[in-house]
Amino acid sequence: MDILIPILIVSGIGLVVGVGLAVASSIFAVPKNEIEEKVRECLPGANCGACGFSGCDGYAQAIAKGETDNISLCLPGGNETVAEIAAITGKAVVEIAPVAAFVKCNGTCANASDKLEYSGIKTCKAANMMLGGEKTCRFGCLGYGDCMAVCDNGAITLCDGVARIDVQKCGACQKCAQVCPKHLIDIRPVGKLQAVVMCASQDKGPAKLKACKASCIGCGKCTKACAEGAITVESFVAKVDAEKCTGCGECAKVCPRSCIVITE
Repeated sequence: MDILIPILIVSGIGLVVGVGLAVASSIFAVPKNEIEEKVRECLPGANCGACGFSGCDGYAQAIAKGETDNISLCLPGGNETVAEIAAITGKAVVEIAPVAAFVKCNGTCANASDKLEYSGIKTCKAANMMLGGEKTCRFGCLGYGDCMAVCDNGAITLCDGVARIDVQKCGACQKCAQVCPKHLIDIRPVGKLQAVVMCASQDKGPAKLKACKASCIGCGKCTKACAEGAITVESFVAKVDAEKCTGCGECAKVCPRSCIVITE
């Protein structure tokens, strides 16, 4: 009997508290937004932030509340997701142009020289903290695969010391671009021929000549050869405007360093 009374008291307290919590949750429950829930179900769940919002939940909430009218911001979801959101919200379908991530570096083991022997933690982030990494080029790919580790699609591999991306597998979530300490990864349109400069070094010409055999020295020959005005030289490195580029290949022909490739 002495044991039974405390058990009954504790059970009674638990019952009262449970009923109280149930009533409180019912009274203070936040009304659910059906549109937000349906939109969230359409999104892929990558939570990459490529849409400009705090993940898929944030984007779904913004659409439901009318904070954005743009239903084509989810690059990983693609046109299929846009069509589903359009059906839910009644907005017009907007086609997403196909894009994929691209690594702006050709500093392979054969092309790039080393300034030190790195024996620390085998990540790009850690290596970059040690004088910018082992490569002489302080802008080049470090090749430890931080981008590969965060890719949910298995689109990234390491090839001869440099990260390479399979555009057929890439979901354009930009996670790889966010973790690259060298900011070497761009999101570019795919499906059309275009010129890409395989270098991001902002050092001056003499330093680049010593650091990498495939570096852009900012000579400007490509800008003169481009009839579309798609190439400019900024911070000692050539840059191509993908919207203007026709993929004619004239820039690649005149490049003395063979650092411009024509690719889809």
